[in-house]
Amino acid sequence: MRIVVDLDLCQGHGVCQDEAPAVFTVPKRGLVEIVDATPGDAERAAVEAAIRYCPTQALSIADSGESEGTR
Repeated sequence: MRIVVDLDLCQGHGVCQDEAPAVFTVPKRGLVEIVDATPGDAERAAVEAAIRYCPTQALSIADSGESEGTR
């Protein structure tokens, strides 16, 4: 699993950090920073929650073998 972020969509709400703090950080007045772009399976549920609840849909997962999309 590889996390992809569209920084043009990110508004720095911090929901991703709340859901998966080991994977995402959002500095004050900043945009999301991915701490671990390729987290293990143990983090998958938290990452999926972060993606699901992102208010701007700026996050996605690219699994192994997938071609890179526009995000």
